[in-house]
Amino acid sequence: MIEEFIARHYHVAFIVVLAIGLYMLIESGNLVKKVIGLNIFQMSVFLFFTTAAYVEGGGPALVGPESVPGEHSNPLPHVLILTAIVVGVSLTSLALALVVRVYREYGTLDEDRLEEVMAGEP
Repeated sequence: MIEEFIARHYHVAFIVVLAIGLYMLIESGNLVKKVIGLNIFQMSVFLFFTTAAYVEGGGPALVGPESVPGEHSNPLPHVLILTAIVVGVSLTSLALALVVRVYREYGTLDEDRLEEVMAGEP
């Protein structure tokens, strides 16, 4: 059992990073910490997809005289993750811009305090 655990250490890393990001999203009342938690959560998904595409002993998927016989790694998940990283950066920049706007409008980043201010309570 320990050998399987050691052999799949990247799955353990995925679960740990996912749990940290999810905990930050749920537990923190600060909006900036929620954005950071979202980024950590997103990074764990990137880790999962890139490690799932790994093939032990696999070579690059080349066609032509440089091609190596045997198993090949699938490049599609890595390409999709590159696209997801670009989308994640734009999502983060939009979220931080909204956080700045909320702070300028209401003077706080605390979720509970924002609910009070928006409800009209002093």
